[in-house]
Amino acid sequence: MQNPTGTQAERVLIDWLRTWKGPGDPHGVATVNVSLFYAERLHRFDAIIWTPTSCVIIETETLVENVSGELEVPLNGPWRVGSQVVTLEGTDRGTPLDQSREHTFALQSWLAERGLGQRVVHGVVLVVPPSGANLRVRQLWNDPSFEVIVGDDRNRFAAYLNNLASQGRAQWTVNDVALAFRGLAILPYLPSPQDLVGEGFGGTVDITLWYGGPQQAQAEAYHEQQQAMAAAGGTSGLAFSAPWYSPWQLYPREHEKIDMGRTFLRVTMALGMLVAAAWAIWFVLSVLLTYAP
Repeated sequence: MQNPTGTQAERVLIDWLRTWKGPGDPHGVATVNVSLFYAERLHRFDAIIWTPTSCVIIETETLVENVSGELEVPLNGPWRVGSQVVTLEGTDRGTPLDQSREHTFALQSWLAERGLGQRVVHGVVLVVPPSGANLRVRQLWNDPSFEVIVGDDRNRFAAYLNNLASQGRAQWTVNDVALAFRGLAILPYLPSPQDLVGEGFGGTVDITLWYGGPQQAQAEAYHEQQQAMAAAGGTSGLAFSAPWYSPWQLYPREHEKIDMGRTFLRVTMALGMLVAAAWAIWFVLSVLLTYAP
């Protein structure tokens, strides 16, 4: 995680990210103040959060007025609380939603050019009100890819990220995150493979993606550990690899996550294969008992 520039909204977000260490807190990796030059334009992201299911671009905004009520957020145009147009500190070009859309589309296109186009990218505007303000957001559009959240409660934002994780399937692998960090020139902030696996990112690990960074030694240690485990497993007479059509290969378990739908498919397919095998044995025995001399 890089250091914030010091704005109030960024400090709030950083404080939340640093406290998410419990088992019920969102899993993933975050970095702040990231820049991307794409399509002849420099995009500055306040923060990017990668989780196993998605990538979330955060626009942090500080609300100037100490107002309470319903914050109406249109797709285009000024934001209001009742009849009052509210002011957001530091908004110099367009609305935060405009910037969120531009940044999200830019990163999505940049990822697509690197073979990561199918990865989910969301845009979030985190609005931090003054102390004592009581706001609730009413979005005047319907687009699940963009969200405006009031930044007065860390649990609300944590619930948003956890909800994203529960709705999607794991798409971001350890290597995907490493590729993104290298491409965005933030390799010094790339966590070790061990840390990414601990946050729920799966897939194989290409340790060359860590070469040149401070976690290169950790990546090499991880590779040696995996090789030792594979060698130990290969010496066991009971070790075997499941075929590709195995229910456990087609519907694998996800790290630290219980997916009842995937479990149902896995169990149903296993039972179906057992029934098919039993029928085949019965058929062969019937033929032998009927036609055998």
